[in-house]
Amino acid sequence: MVYYAPTLSRLIGELLKLPGIGPKTAQRLAFYLLKVSKEDVFALSQAIVDVKEKLKFCPVCFNIAEEELCAICRDPGRDSSTLCVVEEANDLLAVEKTREFKGLYHVLGGIISPLEGRGPERLNAKELLHRLERGTVKEVILATNPTAEGEATAMYLSRLLKPLGVKMTRIARGLPMGGDLEYADEVTLAKALEGRREI
Repeated sequence: MVYYAPTLSRLIGELLKLPGIGPKTAQRLAFYLLKVSKEDVFALSQAIVDVKEKLKFCPVCFNIAEEELCAICRDPGRDSSTLCVVEEANDLLAVEKTREFKGLYHVLGGIISPLEGRGPERLNAKELLHRLERGTVKEVILATNPTAEGEATAMYLSRLLKPLGVKMTRIARGLPMGGDLEYADEVTLAKALEGRREI
């Protein structure tokens, strides 16, 4: 059995909490941090602290923001008549990389997943409803991931929003079932946006 100094073991344990980091990667990262300069380690730790202290969620769309509103909500050149609904902020970034969508966004902050104890009340759905009640949005694109949970979330939103009379579309099946928007390439995601359909 390998024994590390308690401080190193603690660092490895903290790194293991990060998504996608297994024991070997955590160990590799810990030893890397042990080798680099104090300045580099302090710069990394300050960047992590800054994420928690300086970033917040945009009160309009729930994207990540450093100012009062996110950069997309502040952009007067965006088409305010089209709203793309995504699960998380990293999905918003994936859609932005396509350079095909010029409208605004709404980040749900998750999906409906009964197995994980997440119901509709945990989504930013009420805020979406309030945005649509203003009457400026003409089309809502539901861009949840093509998973069972993503489909359930899209169906819930379509039933919730249908009475408002807003055109609702779903991104096309250019993405594989069970995949995540975050990992899709730009061309596939652009084609999925182009081929969206009304629901």
